[in-house]
Amino acid sequence: MNRRAIYPGTFDPITNGHLDIIKRACNMFDEIIVAVADSEAKKPMFTLEQRVQMVQAATSDLPQVEVIGFDKLLVDLSDDLGANIVVRGLRAVSDFEYELQMGYANASLKKDLETIYLMPSLEHAFVSSSVVRSILAFNGKVDHLVSPSTLNMIERFSK
Repeated sequence: MNRRAIYPGTFDPITNGHLDIIKRACNMFDEIIVAVADSEAKKPMFTLEQRVQMVQAATSDLPQVEVIGFDKLLVDLSDDLGANIVVRGLRAVSDFEYELQMGYANASLKKDLETIYLMPSLEHAFVSSSVVRSILAFNGKVDHLVSPSTLNMIERFSK
């Protein structure tokens, strides 16, 4: 039986914290589908296509990872993909409150959709896309927060 899991997010941009969760999920599942949400309501810094490209480049060394963009309910995406497990990362109590609410909402729409929560490694516990974007807004260095391929694409897409 192929165990597929979805790791959804905006990934604006993908960080080393996201990569930590993806790599650890790869040890638990046969296939990880990183689903990059359109999230226009969040007014992302990068387009959906750019974010998908960043995630693809950052995960290119992980053969069991597939990267897709999506613009629909997560429960509908899970039906389309035949994946009944959602992976989410938790950094702090504030993440837990939001993620618990989303997990319950998804479960109310699809009874067999399970959500598992992974805490990032300690060195990535403070890393978020918001932090990266804030640093970038002031032309600060983010090379310790994102992969080299992501940094390269940030520089290219920001021109």
